[in-house]
Amino acid sequence: MSEGPLPQSVDVPLTRAALFLVATISPGDEAVAKARSLCGDLASLVRAVGFRAWAPSLSCALGIGSEAWSRLFPGPRPLELHPFREIRAEGRHAVATPGDLLFHIRAQHFDLCFELASQITARLGNAVAVVDEVHGFRYFDARDLLGFVDGTENPTAQAAVDATIIGEEDPAFAGGSYVVVQKYLHDLAGWNALPTEQQERIIGRAKLSDVEFADADKAPFAHNVLTSIVKDGKEMKILRDNMPFGRAGGEFGTYFIGYSRSPATIEQMLENMFVGNPPGNYDRLLDFSRPVTGGLFFVPSAAFLDGASA
Repeated sequence: MSEGPLPQSVDVPLTRAALFLVATISPGDEAVAKARSLCGDLASLVRAVGFRAWAPSLSCALGIGSEAWSRLFPGPRPLELHPFREIRAEGRHAVATPGDLLFHIRAQHFDLCFELASQITARLGNAVAVVDEVHGFRYFDARDLLGFVDGTENPTAQAAVDATIIGEEDPAFAGGSYVVVQKYLHDLAGWNALPTEQQERIIGRAKLSDVEFADADKAPFAHNVLTSIVKDGKEMKILRDNMPFGRAGGEFGTYFIGYSRSPATIEQMLENMFVGNPPGNYDRLLDFSRPVTGGLFFVPSAAFLDGASA
């Protein structure tokens, strides 16, 4: 898509820090009005905070959940916006958790992320309740806590735009995108007890070099096999900006965040992972990684947000 409404900051270069903030909107018209007002002022708030940094890199993408959309913007809806669909399959569970607003804040230094999140929550006050806040960090050479590089197959340039930004299929919401988030907790003790070769079979690529295995050498349950979605002979791409998070003495894992032109692409990936393709051939990574949150949001265009409080 070369023309049309300017998207929010979906496709930005990888940053060293991120803050993921999920909130629910409180009951009442006053809370809705305050949340809608922030939508319209978010861009100027990002500029004000980012301007104070010597090397500005601050961005924030705002996603809106299905129920919140109806409260904030009565009338037309994005065609594919719906609540996150939980998945249960033989002890594996992709949970659905509450969330009306998602703020995906990124910067090279965490102080900017923290400052913007603080300004957002102060502005919203008791109009929202924060239900999840995760502080992400870039781990060495873009690896996750499992030791593998994450995001290698992300599309770039025009391919990233084509994979994430809505066009003529939903003209009223062109320039928008869908985003799915899940917070995964890892059993690192169990994972690290596996031989490297077994870990590599589960992921589908070499651990040290990050080189993907040839298709003929991949296990059918490999993560990169089950998350490869082909439609009409073409592989459907999404844009991931996953981040490790955690406390040394507490919970830790990977915060999955995937942007897509259609949520159906990510939903099929999750179906393959949790149920299996064919059923039973599930992603063995789930033996060591468990999601404790799940949400689906629509990320409207920057122009849509700018006019939100009008």
